[in-house]
Order: sequence, then C-alpha cells, then structure tokens
Amino acid sequence: MTLGELLADDLRRAVRGEAWHGPSLHEIVAHVHSEEAIQRPIPSAHNIWELMLHIKSWSNIALRRIKGGQPAPYEGEDWPDTGHPSEELWDEARKALTESFERLSKVVAGMSDAELLAKAPQSDRTVAGMVSGVAQHAAYHGGQISLLKKVVTKYHRRTAL
Repeated sequence: MTLGELLADDLRRAVRGEAWHGPSLHEIVAHVHSEEAIQRPIPSAHNIWELMLHIKSWSNIALRRIKGGQPAPYEGEDWPDTGHPSEELWDEARKALTESFERLSKVVAGMSDAELLAKAPQSDRTVAGMVSGVAQHAAYHGGQISLLKKVVTKYHRRTAL
C-alpha cells in the first residue's frame, strides 16, 4: 500500500467505518434527526450539525490547498451557518461531508510519495501531515458529536414520554 492509499484509507474509515478509534461519522449520526442535530445542549458549544459542516469544510480546504487554491478558509467557511434546518438539508449536509472526504481520498490515493512529503502551502507540515490531520480532526469532532448525541437523545426520549 502506498502512502497515498494509506492516507485515503484513513480518511474513508473516519467517515465510513471500520476506524481504529471507534465509530465513524456515518455510524455516529446514522439515526440522528435534524431536530436533534440542531439542539444546543451546551449553550456555548457547537451543535452536531455545525460540527458536521465544520468537518466537511476542512476536508474541502485541504483539497483546495492540494490543488493550489487559496490555503486560508473563505469567510464563513470554517464554521458555516446551518441555514433553516430541515430533514432534507440535514441529509444533504451528511451526504456533502461524505462526498468531500471521497473527493479528497481519491486525489490523495493518486499522489506520489514525493508530492505527499512536500510542504503543504503556507504550512510547516507536509501534505501527508495535513491530510492525516483531516482524518484526526474528523475523529476528534466525532467524539464531541457522540457526546452531544447522548445528551440530545436522552432529552428527546424524556420529552417524548
């Protein structure tokens, strides 16, 4: 397995499953509904939906950097607005995150070791380090989403009785 294939596999596992760290993002949010994803059980913290959009943004930013585009996030890109929540928009947000990671995985899998070991634009890290960071970032926020999911699910069960 090449370095690119290994990194692409890490990205796919973080989103689709069979990750070493535990449940993937798909597995974590599989049964989360839009009204749960938008709940803010910790007033000063981001909600599930915002975290999902943020994770997708950084996958997109990494891909843009690899392709020579603007390395810094565009205004509002780091923490995008969820808009007017609906089940349809929530489904689209989950699908967009998966597609973003798939695009990044495909590009990374086709890169040479030399390309991956070169410095990422405006960074002290290599491209490989940046891509690995995208997978780690997804796992980190996936843990946050798991905790938020426990709180909102417990709340919704209590209020449904």
